[in-house]
Amino acid sequence: MAKDVLCEVNSCRHWSNGNKCSAETIYIVSKKQASTSDETDCKTFETK
Repeated sequence: MAKDVLCEVNSCRHWSNGNKCSAETIYIVSKKQASTSDETDCKTFETK
């Protein structure tokens, strides 16, 4: 498991200084077998 999860979406409630994600858990989905990060969606995102 990753020690630090980085995120550049500073409009998210879970965004912290240093581009760190402060969410307890991360939920990411893909409608098909993903081969790039562009093919995934973060369901953990919540607006500030």
